[in-house]
Amino acid sequence: MEILLLYFLVISMVVFILAGYDKYLARKNKRRIPENTLFFLEAIGGTIGLLTAMFFFRHKTSKTSFIVKFILIFLIQLALVYLYLTNKI
Repeated sequence: MEILLLYFLVISMVVFILAGYDKYLARKNKRRIPENTLFFLEAIGGTIGLLTAMFFFRHKTSKTSFIVKFILIFLIQLALVYLYLTNKI
């Protein structure tokens, strides 16, 4: 269990830092980190990190398509956790 929590902490920190760096790149009009990279990191456990970065850096909070995709991934994760906890998977 400790390994799993450490994994979620590390992946959340990575996605938080990348989202912050992406915001920095956006302000400098430089080439950006692809959204799919951020979504992939969210999907493999970085939801908390990406959500925190969205509020902390005000990053992608006005982009509806990003928010919708973020919520869809989050809902899929919730469903998987529910199914796991109810011993259905």
